[in-house]
Amino acid sequence: MQRSEPLLIWGAGGHARVVAEAVRTSGRFQIVGFVDDVNENRIGEVFAGGEILNPERVEDLRANRATKVLVAVGDCTARLAVAARLRAKGWTFATVVHPAAVVASDSRLGEGTIAVAGAIVNPNCRVGAHVILNTACTVDHDSVIEDGVHVGPGVRLGGHVHVEREAWLGIGAVVKDRVRIGRGALIGAGAVVLQDIPRGVVAYGVPARVIRKRGFS
Repeated sequence: MQRSEPLLIWGAGGHARVVAEAVRTSGRFQIVGFVDDVNENRIGEVFAGGEILNPERVEDLRANRATKVLVAVGDCTARLAVAARLRAKGWTFATVVHPAAVVASDSRLGEGTIAVAGAIVNPNCRVGAHVILNTACTVDHDSVIEDGVHVGPGVRLGGHVHVEREAWLGIGAVVKDRVRIGRGALIGAGAVVLQDIPRGVVAYGVPARVIRKRGFS
């Protein structure tokens, strides 16, 4: 029987709970703790079946115990920023697929990406690093999802869709085949996207239209 690899989860909010469940259910990793680098008063708190650790001491884990980390931060830009800091310190990243998710054999998920329960990635897709494929989302054939994207629960992406870096697709959004979502765009819950969306905007509605800019650089 293969021994589970130690894993640190960086984050201790609602998304981290979902991540922890996927990690444990996958059976590939053993969670050694969580990090909340926003609220130091939570150090030592029991969270999602583990302990919130002092972020100043986690380097000892990397040296002596945990070899990988998974960044469980919901905000796309913040998630990539945390991952960059950890990479600079020598951490490597886990990729986790819940056993109730389906990833086609010729599709690829980047480092630090998680596919939670019910997510489906169909053939010939390329999913970047530190992507969240949330509950029961579907990514159809020949699609590209760049680094740091959040594909929300119940999102449906048609074939040949391209989602650029750090975009956020809200709950239940539907994206027509061959549509491109620009970098940092935010697609509202329940939106039906029938045409390309430019970078750095908020778009929602049926059909989706651009409402405003996000101030995304």
